Amino acid sequence: MGSIVELNDTLQITSEQGFPIELDFEKHRKEPFKVEDFEGQVFEFHDKSGVRIYQLPPVRNFLVHNINGKWLYWGLVHILQTTCDYQNKTTSGKFKIIYIYSLEEMQKAHELTDRDKKTDFFK
Repeated sequence: MGSIVELNDTLQITSEQGFPIELDFEKHRKEPFKVEDFEGQVFEFHDKSGVRIYQLPPVRNFLVHNINGKWLYWGLVHILQTTCDYQNKTTSGKFKIIYIYSLEEMQKAHELTDRDKKTDFFK
């Protein structure tokens, strides 16, 4: 007998799963956000498929917005809490933003950390 649990270094979520509405790409392009803009805020995600374990603080996790299968890398987060639903095989949790990428970093992040051309937001 066995089970499958994934160890992740990336919180890749859709808007429906709770990607922060505050992180609007068009607003960021016009006037880049700073991590201080989100200081003290705790965000929640829910129903992420699979039972997952994330890197524990002080180790960072990448924050990625999945937009119709394209991945937009936003920066770094600390996962504060997770809850696993073993029956439905989903993970929910809370996180805080610890770093926001500049536009240049956003464009380079996929190439440096992922390299899957099918999911690159900028291609």
